[in-house]
Amino acid sequence: MKIVGVAACTVGIAHTYIAQEKLENAAKVAGHVIHVETQGTIGVENELSQEQIDAADVVI
Repeated sequence: MKIVGVAACTVGIAHTYIAQEKLENAAKVAGHVIHVETQGTIGVENELSQEQIDAADVVI
């Protein structure tokens, strides 16, 4: 399964990246492919492309 998601926090210091790590680990264990965009204090990282979004089976 192909999954894309966005992890963001109003403060963007830790929870954004904790959520990213947990989502990526869970997807890996389940045998899925995931791309997670983060939106934290340093801005957008790993920005999702329209192609990734269109190809996704699940959007979080």
